[in-house]
Amino acid sequence: MAEFIVNPQRFDPYKNFKFLVLWDGRPVAGVSKISPLKRTTEVVKHRSGGDASSPRKSAGRTEFEAITLERGITHDVEFDRWANKVWMVGQGRGAESSLRDFRKDIVIQVLNEAGQVAVAYKVYRAWVAEYQIVGELDANANAVAIQSLKLEHEGWDRDYEVAEPEEPSIQFPA
Repeated sequence: MAEFIVNPQRFDPYKNFKFLVLWDGRPVAGVSKISPLKRTTEVVKHRSGGDASSPRKSAGRTEFEAITLERGITHDVEFDRWANKVWMVGQGRGAESSLRDFRKDIVIQVLNEAGQVAVAYKVYRAWVAEYQIVGELDANANAVAIQSLKLEHEGWDRDYEVAEPEEPSIQFPA
C-alpha cells in the first residue's frame, strides 16, 4: 500500500519544521518548537496460581506526558494571558479568574512543503503548569530570547477528519 494515497508521487515523509499551534481557533504567534506528543501505557503483569511461571501481560493506565511550547519573545500576549489564568486564581489580588476557562483544547497542525495542513492532532483540556517568561539572557550569545509554556493535558489524538491534501504542481512559463 502506498504511503501517500492522494499524492502517490510523494516518497518523502512530512518535515518537522512546518507546523502551527492553534487555540481558541486562532494560530499562536511564533511557536518555534514543540516537545514530542508522547503517551505511555503501564504494563500489568499477572498470572494464575496454576499457570506456568511466566506471567501474562495486559494494558494498564495510560498517561500522557506534558507538552512544552517554545517561541521567541514577541509582543503577542497570548502566552501571558493563558498562563495568568492559573496563576491569578487564589492570589487574593482581586483579579481571580474562573476555573471555567483556564483549560483549552489546542490543535497542532503539521504542514506539507506547500503550507497545506497534512496531519493534525487535538490536545484535550490543556492548562499551563509551568511558564518561563524569558530564557537565559546572555550578552555574549547570538540567540533569540525564548519563552515557554509547559502544558499538562488529558490526552491527545489524531484528527482523522484532516485528509491528505492534493499537493500543487508548480508550472513554469516556457
